[in-house]
Amino acid sequence: MISFDLDTYIYRPLKQVFNFIATPENDFQWQYGTLTSVQISAGEMGIGSLFRAVGHFMGQRIESVYEVTEFEPNQRYGFKSQSGPMDSYTLYTFEVLKGSTKINVSTQVSPGDLFKPGNIAVEKKVKKQYRENLALLKGILEADRMENT
Repeated sequence: MISFDLDTYIYRPLKQVFNFIATPENDFQWQYGTLTSVQISAGEMGIGSLFRAVGHFMGQRIESVYEVTEFEPNQRYGFKSQSGPMDSYTLYTFEVLKGSTKINVSTQVSPGDLFKPGNIAVEKKVKKQYRENLALLKGILEADRMENT
């Protein structure tokens, strides 16, 4: 099991950051390896909503369905895998701190049969990818800030 917490600060309004992250269709813009992600359940995003993501990781094509398990607008957004080669749970929490939005991401991934358990290279790659995703997210949302001023 790979488990870790990361955080970053984004100088954008909390509501904008939350809405961007909690919209699966935006995932390909800021999550390396994500080719497409789309909500597959009807209605507004909330607890019980489902979305499908297709991507690649370390040369493997990965298609998974996720269920939203936590959804408190502008506070918490969490989801867990329902299908796919890896079991995972991810939780984003949000707060306003010193004029910016602080995001914390907590994730637990069990690579299942995709990779051997205890593979340090996989663990390092997963953590690196999440760090890069947060940096890309920050860059996208803060660049938008500059375009709108």
